[in-house]
Amino acid sequence: RFNEENREREMPWFGQELFLQSVEKGPLSSPEYVAALETGRREARSGGIDAALTRDRLDAIVAPTGGPAWTIDLVNGDHFGGGSSTHAAVAGYPNVTVPAGAVYGLPIGVSFFAGPFREGELIAIAYAFEQATRHRRSPGFLERLG
Repeated sequence: RFNEENREREMPWFGQELFLQSVEKGPLSSPEYVAALETGRREARSGGIDAALTRDRLDAIVAPTGGPAWTIDLVNGDHFGGGSSTHAAVAGYPNVTVPAGAVYGLPIGVSFFAGPFREGELIAIAYAFEQATRHRRSPGFLERLG
């Protein structure tokens, strides 16, 4: 309601249509949602992350967090090209993201994820990566891309 009442100030370029559509889907207790949640978790866990960790005898999985940050496009919207955080999020598993460098001055990250209750190991792995690469830079504002 606040966003709609303050639309000109809070959302001058984009609305919240996707948010409103999700509210119309119904409660998180609906049978359809509960079934989809259970299927997603099962596939992301035993059919995905757990299977890969076991099959390949891995401590963790490493993947690009996503592409470089994108510039704001007031005509077409975001240009998100995908990322690796969905798998761990759907499974309910830990995921640690750390800086991995930059592309044309825009930061990129790498994510480490594993099975349940592996947070300590993931933090150790991510910390070792950070110390070895030294990719972390203090945030700043770019007036133009490099």
